[in-house]
Amino acid sequence: MNYRYICIEGAIGAGKTSLAQRLSAELGSRLILEQFEDNPFLPKFYKEPEKYAFPLELSFLASRFQQLSDKLSLPDMFQPILISDYFIQKSLIFARNTLTGDELNLYQRLFHIMADILPVPDLMLYLHLPIASLQANIRKRGREYEQEISDQYLSRLQEGYLDYIRQHPRQRILVIDTSGLDFVNQDADYRHIFDLLQKDWHRGVHYL
Repeated sequence: MNYRYICIEGAIGAGKTSLAQRLSAELGSRLILEQFEDNPFLPKFYKEPEKYAFPLELSFLASRFQQLSDKLSLPDMFQPILISDYFIQKSLIFARNTLTGDELNLYQRLFHIMADILPVPDLMLYLHLPIASLQANIRKRGREYEQEISDQYLSRLQEGYLDYIRQHPRQRILVIDTSGLDFVNQDADYRHIFDLLQKDWHRGVHYL
């Protein structure tokens, strides 16, 4: 494996966690999974987004920063590869969809103070799915508080990710169209993605 720090990104329902877990198990790597289920503001946000957006985004930023800084500051010679199912930039992408005005300005200042300390992943996989497929996955996993997520919200998130990718052409990013893949249940589809990780990609954005 040419990369020591790999992150997997995508909109809600893209399959980030499932892929990260399977890759980590095969590679024997360390694994960072987002601790969203412990966030008390998340169910409240989906019911009253305007009221709970700011505390939600701040709590996620604090949690992600603490988790990543703890893991990335302690290299492990026995498990040199680290796989995460999120990248700290996710925080800003989500916040720009939920916050406005002074709250967004304050959030962005805090975000850059934290994010600038953390290393950039050696490789980022962005899993791209049509909105209808994201919604199908959201319904399938059955988290009650996610069932009211709108197509418009998911579309704005996807555009936020793609904006970030376009603005960072010197990072090593694979944008993978997974609309025809089932890497959870079909071993051949999973092997296809695994084989992509074995390649020596040059820095830049690669659309696959």
